[in-house]
Amino acid sequence: MTLSDQQMEALGRDALQRAAAGDFAGAEPLFARAVEARPNSGQLLHLLGQVRLKLGRFAEAREPLQRAAAFLPRDPAAQINLAGCLSKLDRHDDALAALERAARLKPGDAAIAFNRGRALEALGRSEEAEYAYDEALSIDHRLIPALSARAGLLAARGDWVGALGDLDRALATRPEEYALKLRRGELLLRQGDWSRGLVDHEARLDIAADRYVPALPRWQGEPLDGPLLVYPEQTDIDGDEAVRDTLMLARGVDAVVQGGARIAELIDGPTVRRDAPLAGFAAAAPLRSLPHLLGWTLEALPPPGALRLKARPSACIGWFARTTPPSDTIVESDVTQVAACSFVVGNDSVATHIAALLGIPTLLLLPPSADWLWGPRRGPSPWYPSLEVIGEDESETLAAWLGRC
Repeated sequence: MTLSDQQMEALGRDALQRAAAGDFAGAEPLFARAVEARPNSGQLLHLLGQVRLKLGRFAEAREPLQRAAAFLPRDPAAQINLAGCLSKLDRHDDALAALERAARLKPGDAAIAFNRGRALEALGRSEEAEYAYDEALSIDHRLIPALSARAGLLAARGDWVGALGDLDRALATRPEEYALKLRRGELLLRQGDWSRGLVDHEARLDIAADRYVPALPRWQGEPLDGPLLVYPEQTDIDGDEAVRDTLMLARGVDAVVQGGARIAELIDGPTVRRDAPLAGFAAAAPLRSLPHLLGWTLEALPPPGALRLKARPSACIGWFARTTPPSDTIVESDVTQVAACSFVVGNDSVATHIAALLGIPTLLLLPPSADWLWGPRRGPSPWYPSLEVIGEDESETLAAWLGRC
């Protein structure tokens, strides 16, 4: 397609105006026409690739960005945008190569160093990634993404103090950054520091997410003139996570529990279905906010709720864990038969919580990245009198426990 210089100028101006106004969908076909007319223009190729990046069309952005980087070998922005596209396509080795070219063109750039760290981390080269984040922060000590990313690496290798320090520095610059507050809260809670962590954990409610919220005022612990509704935040109210949260956390407060059919059959207390009208309720609180709102600590938890089920133990061992049971052990793995078990071994699942609520001796196997609700300590659990917690990889402890059964 041949266009005159005047036509190209008008086309380019219209495309740039649309892009500047955020109309990337309208700008993209105009830039594509311009590239068709001037296929060797590095600037037009770069602009077309950028617009496609904005539209999330990463596979289509790759070709013009690669050509732009070839036509503009001394433009670091062309290399940076190509790297961003390649990272989205999980081409992290190629992204790293583009970022290293950008670093040679623009040494001492904090954003380039940070993005090198991201690419290295995606490649599993954590130590090199940490050095890259260190470099970025030596250039700009307030670079929030680098502080957040380094905090993740430090936490992964057990340097809680360093990770919290990075998050504190990031929040000093952006005190209302809810995602940073939530990350700090989760780190504190995983260490068992509920006094500080629970406050930060409430930041999750201010972050847009696929989370259920009833059309009621959020309860903040104040006296109410009507009934309180407590609810799981998961959108799948009959899913295992929602049922598990309800069994674990529906305690210590006079409230109606919102749940699905599974919960209505299980718990011995007032419930309401999610699709039922909520007229008459004064306020609502998510179950995971109750520890904060009611001032719970791991040393002083309210007693667990009650189930409609009653234990009818036999000699069988319930096995609801990913770990394979010993070959010489006959186990029961049907969740509907939990009440008939004399002992239960399980992961953090509905069956395990049912067993613990029934007072059946229960061994909970937790992975290193366990839910913060369990706290950092292992051994007898404050959540249920009959439950003991061990690490998922503690095979000798598991064998000894089974030997006592």
